[in-house]
Amino acid sequence: MVQPPDQPSQGGYGVPQNPPPPSQPQQPQQPYGYPQTPPPQGPPAPGPGYGYPPQQQPPAQPGPYTQPGPYGQPQQPGPYAQPGPYNPASQAGYGYPQAQYAGAPTPPPVGGGGGSKNPFKGRPAMVVGAAVAALLVVGGAVFAVTGLGDDGEKKPVAKESTGPSEDDKPSDAPSAPVNPGDGSGDGGEDLDISDLNADRQDGEAKVLWYKSAPDAPGSGASAPGLWVTDKVAVKPAYKQLFAYNVGDGDPAWDPIEFPGKICSVTPKTSDDRAVVAYQKSTSKNAECDQLQQIDLNTGDKGWSAQLEKGDLFDSASSVSLAVTGDTLVVGRSQSGTAYDIATGKKLFDKKNYGQSCYPSGFAGGTRLVVVSSCAVTTEKEHDEVQELDPRTGKAKWTRKIPKGWKVENAYSVDPLVLYLTNEEENTWNISTLKADGSTRSQVDSDASFAPECDGGILTGNLAGCTGVASDANTLYLPTEEKDGTNEIVALNLATGKEKWRVKSPSADAAMSPVRTEGGRLIAYVEPSSDAGGQIVSFPTTGGSPAATKLLQMPASAAAIESSFYSKAIDYVDGRFYISSTLLNGADEAKEKLMLAYGK
Repeated sequence: MVQPPDQPSQGGYGVPQNPPPPSQPQQPQQPYGYPQTPPPQGPPAPGPGYGYPPQQQPPAQPGPYTQPGPYGQPQQPGPYAQPGPYNPASQAGYGYPQAQYAGAPTPPPVGGGGGSKNPFKGRPAMVVGAAVAALLVVGGAVFAVTGLGDDGEKKPVAKESTGPSEDDKPSDAPSAPVNPGDGSGDGGEDLDISDLNADRQDGEAKVLWYKSAPDAPGSGASAPGLWVTDKVAVKPAYKQLFAYNVGDGDPAWDPIEFPGKICSVTPKTSDDRAVVAYQKSTSKNAECDQLQQIDLNTGDKGWSAQLEKGDLFDSASSVSLAVTGDTLVVGRSQSGTAYDIATGKKLFDKKNYGQSCYPSGFAGGTRLVVVSSCAVTTEKEHDEVQELDPRTGKAKWTRKIPKGWKVENAYSVDPLVLYLTNEEENTWNISTLKADGSTRSQVDSDASFAPECDGGILTGNLAGCTGVASDANTLYLPTEEKDGTNEIVALNLATGKEKWRVKSPSADAAMSPVRTEGGRLIAYVEPSSDAGGQIVSFPTTGGSPAATKLLQMPASAAAIESSFYSKAIDYVDGRFYISSTLLNGADEAKEKLMLAYGK
């Protein structure tokens, strides 16, 4: 990557002055952090996406946010320190990918077999989940999964799901995992945990328990998120919540059955509670307008609520949930509603404002951030970023993004790190903002980063990226796989420069950041053909950091560990949990739901 000139970081967001010639797409004269592989020329032109003003036609996709535009008019004409798509770090982290939907790509067969890995791995991409989003992020740049790419290669076409057919619809009777952990499973083709530990070597952890998934529609179903407390591991799957004792996997409380599919979930709160958004029926036209608070340790239901019907085109066909302190914000396609997460009391609505600006995505954590799409039917189309007071909804500051730039994801909210793209220029940027919304830095690195993200702004879940971690001054991102392995790069958020990078401890397996804690970066190393995965840590101080192995998963379970197609993971109190977030609904086999490892 050509290094930018010595320009001040106050250059504001804007288009690079010197876009690369078509014959040299990997040597762009672009803002910091731009991808090496530019995306094709934008997504197809479906009906306007969510975030459009009422006079627009309904969107072709059910995702709430499809028209974000970059922020802020450039203060200086310099090509660097400009708009860049901010690549926000996910506060939810590995445990909370955005809900995936029926009709999404079918995951590989259930069970151990073959050690198949995430099909997106190995691509220079920020992987888009199999949700409403029809975008694929390659080399940090986004393009629609349809038509031809820059290389002329035919790309798969992503179409809107029409809902399950009559044959796909499950029965009204509740389903339970075939291996609930209480001895009542029907055995048969289900895995025997002893097989997973049969050849365990000295120093390897053991599989503590394994759970199969409940029945799901033939068209597939989502199993979003994973919550782990000091007592229980709670897993959503299609229309149910299952809770298991962390040590032995026995059921902690009876499964909770909802009348319709679970669409989205929050992280757990400080008092081990969470909120679930779900549909009130299995009808394909049902909106995701039901909310239920759950005590994760006991399974007791707290408050419940139903979202008010939105204005025309303000859909709740899918929603995003963001939590900041005691505030829960439910994001729709063109608005958001805030509740007190402890009591369910409504706090405020975040609706359209100013010159036709419509909220299109929210991110929570220690701060509450919203991205809005503005003036989308005019030449003044742009995005705006705001930080909101979580109790009143009042904007603390507003940052306007220049036309042509779209905020796709938030890698972090404190500090605020955003990932932006410019479709016309085939460029991307990772920018960090100060507490007042002004530019702090932009990433200056020639690495090809590959965190895994869902649809981001397309699903309204700005913080829907995993494989990203941050602390006050550093952002940690994985690079794309090369020859089966990769690196983690530590980026200085004050300057945008690289601090250090470290190679995966496995020569044939990639690793991704999980989170930072106690001056350490925790990372997950994927399983390889002859070894299980690892949980490792690195000192955040850098230098030449060496990996400290915290947990080595057994090679005897590597095949099933590597077969989790779409996953949520967590590492808590020395135990590692890996779970499916997408069920394929196949009747001929018993799908895996989750595994727990420990010493």
